[in-house]
Amino acid sequence: MILDLYTRRKIVNWAGLTVSVLAMGFGLFWLCWILWTLLDHGLPALTSSVFTQMTPPPGSNGGLFNAIFGSLMMTVIGTLIGTPIGILAGTYLAEFGQRGWLAPITRFINDILLSAPSIVIGLFVYEVYVVHIRHFSGWAGTLALAIIVIPIVIRTTENMLRLVPSTLREAAAALGAPQWKIINFVTLRAARAGIITGIMLAIARISGETAPLLFTALNNQFWSNDMNQPMANLPVVIFQFAMSPYTDWQNLAWAGALLITFSVLTLNILARVLFRQSASAH
Repeated sequence: MILDLYTRRKIVNWAGLTVSVLAMGFGLFWLCWILWTLLDHGLPALTSSVFTQMTPPPGSNGGLFNAIFGSLMMTVIGTLIGTPIGILAGTYLAEFGQRGWLAPITRFINDILLSAPSIVIGLFVYEVYVVHIRHFSGWAGTLALAIIVIPIVIRTTENMLRLVPSTLREAAAALGAPQWKIINFVTLRAARAGIITGIMLAIARISGETAPLLFTALNNQFWSNDMNQPMANLPVVIFQFAMSPYTDWQNLAWAGALLITFSVLTLNILARVLFRQSASAH
């Protein structure tokens, strides 16, 4: 009887392990196929002109310099706007969110923002900002990206601060430190690596967002560093060039897709490394 039970458990374990490995292999097969296709089409198109020339008209040579610059500008400014708000809100939820009515409402709204499709955020910014100024702009795109950054940073900051042992707070309080010093010099420093991980994940998330930028920044075929005007950006350029019938535009779309994919992949790897270091430190 005991042997039969042991044999049955081994069979169930083997079956579960086999199904899991097959499912993992199935997923990795498609992922590797996508990456191989991207490398196959993107690497030949990734020339020096991609980084030095502007987006061209059909039938001529060009690059993605203005689109790369526009994406970097909106991503950096959107991160600089959304990160402080997210850190402050996450700190409040972790340190003061055990009492009162504001914290549950904030968490509920944050959960909605986390799960909301990015196109909804783009439509929201279009309605409250673009419609009123009557033109697309880089600021509108930046605002949409900042709204996407905020809930990610809030969730990560709150979770990382909750991982900080209460004994650290108690030790600092026993030394006579006020609460604002405990938060600034003890808990936030202890959770620094995890918070940076959340910021990097947020940057990776907004780097490839196309839908919100279609309704806010739109695009620009020319060089522009005026944030109050439509601004070129990689996701929208990739979308437009990939849908075009022109081979030169399609090649640039492959090059842009390769740039975004490996940028996001690099950020995710760095975020994983930082998170693992933070977890091992705790």
